[in-house]
Amino acid sequence: MRLSALVCALALAAPHAQAAGAKWIGSWGASPAMPMAQAANGRLPGTPTFDDQTVVQVVRLSAGGQRLRLRLSNEYGPHPLAIGAVRIALVGEDGAPIAGSDRPVEFGGEPSATLPSGAPVISDPVALPTKALARLRISLFLPADTHGCTCHMSGSEIAQVFPGDATRQPVGKLIGPATYRAFLTEVDVEAAAPAPVIVAFGDSITDGYHTTDGANSRWPDRLAERLTAQAAGRPIGVVNAGIGGNRVLTEQLPIFGQNALSRFDRDVLSVPGVTHVTVLEGVNDLGMTKPTPTAAQLIAGYRQLIARAHEHGLKIIGATVLPYGGAAYFTPAGEAERQKINAWIRTGHEFDGVIDFDAAIRDPAHPEKMRLDLQSGDWLHPNDAGYRVMGDAVDLRLFR
Repeated sequence: MRLSALVCALALAAPHAQAAGAKWIGSWGASPAMPMAQAANGRLPGTPTFDDQTVVQVVRLSAGGQRLRLRLSNEYGPHPLAIGAVRIALVGEDGAPIAGSDRPVEFGGEPSATLPSGAPVISDPVALPTKALARLRISLFLPADTHGCTCHMSGSEIAQVFPGDATRQPVGKLIGPATYRAFLTEVDVEAAAPAPVIVAFGDSITDGYHTTDGANSRWPDRLAERLTAQAAGRPIGVVNAGIGGNRVLTEQLPIFGQNALSRFDRDVLSVPGVTHVTVLEGVNDLGMTKPTPTAAQLIAGYRQLIARAHEHGLKIIGATVLPYGGAAYFTPAGEAERQKINAWIRTGHEFDGVIDFDAAIRDPAHPEKMRLDLQSGDWLHPNDAGYRVMGDAVDLRLFR
């Protein structure tokens, strides 16, 4: 290659080149699930669709870095998905953009992209320095019919939809707020050196169902805050891979996601830089599945997750299943199996560590139930205070 051509090639590559020793790590995530029409009883929302609209979503990162990139997904789309434009900006606690932080997002040097059916896309790196726990606004213009949505349906953060291309600044009539995560599945940041990345893998209790929208009060959020406080500036990623209604062994409604064994590779092993995974799943198996699965059946499922995590060099932390006495699907048979599962998690020594959420949140006088002051009203999900107790119950030494 002639010297002039080599210089040009290096110049073109430089904006996307990674500094020596730098590494991409997961900083935020939302696991997508299959589309679904609205339930006949109206109690569960249907998956949305978009056409010539802009979806504005706000996420709180865990780790910060000098550059970031987005992962968008058309995994469950029946047709190619057109991405017309994407812009990002840092926002303050009031939701207002921070001056000078607005940036376009490109894909292979282009402002738009088309995702084949069933495929994700990773954006080009964006030079936008971020601090730990920074809040990021992503504006996504969808110029044509999306034919449904590869969505995460319980985002605990308000998403806004505007007509047309409103990526530069949301303008015009607000079509509607919602709490889903549309097509956005991950935000990575560039760390100066390898850093711990923890994936919190679970169901609605990890997803943060019944938390206050926009408050970032899920238990993995609290874990990220505690890790950041002791990290002395070192980035630590915490990626939430919870899906409401999810089960270890089986599936029910599409928006509850594929079973844990099926989605583990996508939602855990593919996260950049992942070093640890926590597992809090099983209550939906005990409550939703008929006949009730045995502890032995669920333990066999956990052992599969342990084997797959260890094969990829990850430490896997088991969390005890929370009490659910008083919940609509509680049964004495399910409670008996829960006690056996938790005894195995605590004493089996097959996980690399244990988080005893059951002990942290149960009512000592009625151990099959949560403490009244920590449950949200359905006796299945904690409230904001309960999620904080969970986040504070995690021994940070597990992630050394």
